[in-house]
Amino acid sequence: MDNLTHTLAGIAISHAGLNRKTRFATLTLILAANAPDIDIVTGLKGGITYLKYHRGVTHSLPGVCGLALLIWALVSWVGKRTAPKPNLPLNDRWLLLAAFLGTASHLLLDFTNGYGVRPFLPFSGRWFAWSIMPIIDPLLLGLLIAGLTIPWLLRAVSEEVGARKVRGRAGAVFCLCGMACLWAIRDFSHRRALSILDSHTYSGENPGKFCAMPLTMNPFVWTGVVDTESSIHIVHVNSLNASSTPETLGVFEKPQMSPPLQAAMETEGGRVFLDFARFPWAQVDENDQGYDVSLSDLRFSHGSTQPRGFTLVIELDRNLSSRSENFYFALPPESGKD
Repeated sequence: MDNLTHTLAGIAISHAGLNRKTRFATLTLILAANAPDIDIVTGLKGGITYLKYHRGVTHSLPGVCGLALLIWALVSWVGKRTAPKPNLPLNDRWLLLAAFLGTASHLLLDFTNGYGVRPFLPFSGRWFAWSIMPIIDPLLLGLLIAGLTIPWLLRAVSEEVGARKVRGRAGAVFCLCGMACLWAIRDFSHRRALSILDSHTYSGENPGKFCAMPLTMNPFVWTGVVDTESSIHIVHVNSLNASSTPETLGVFEKPQMSPPLQAAMETEGGRVFLDFARFPWAQVDENDQGYDVSLSDLRFSHGSTQPRGFTLVIELDRNLSSRSENFYFALPPESGKD
């Protein structure tokens, strides 16, 4: 998920009660809820390195536990050197719980989207993805913002008119319960979408593996990606109508294996990409210098007839040696035209 969602979720957890147990609970939760994304520094070495390590060990169970301990130790050390607040002392046990809840919330939120996480690193690199939430979900953001800001506005008004103060705990609990309800709705819709995908044939072929990727605003509409023997189909699925036929948006014919494609897959970038991609699709173009090979994960085609991102572009010379390897989370506009 995006860092604003992680931050607001951390604030909601704190205001649900932890901020009454110890000083610096909210600060700890904000830091912990964003800490696993420290892997962004790997992007300094290029897109392929970032793809290899993004949502890697910092998003694993050992990683989030280690980050929680580091944040707890840092905040506790700083907190004990600041002026005490008589009515709310620093409590190390509650502070440690806040740190663990913060990093755990990050792992859980990232698990809900289609990118996925690798929770058992460094022991296993297997990806797990619930695939019910988009990376940025306006519905969830709106719910979190409303639940946290409305009590604050009511409290400001009540203080001005001298009425009884409005506490923010109810708003925070509303945020967390609302998020759980949204997950439940999307999970129910997701299961129906998968059932619809599995019950149809595509160009006369049965589905092999398939997935349903969420759209941003409507939890009942999904982009289906279906792998058959000869092609990969991108379809539109409405989970409210279980008897509906998926609407075809694009069909990607699988290429024949060739020496340039084989060479591209065996490069460092190719190995990293194929470890990540669930629905890889390749294009091979010959030019005067050699070959341009692009590998795309069609999970992120967004219903287009051409890949829109999550694409590795490998340039090979005539001897099939790699001249350059570049990964793009979002393709330049001129590269993504239909």
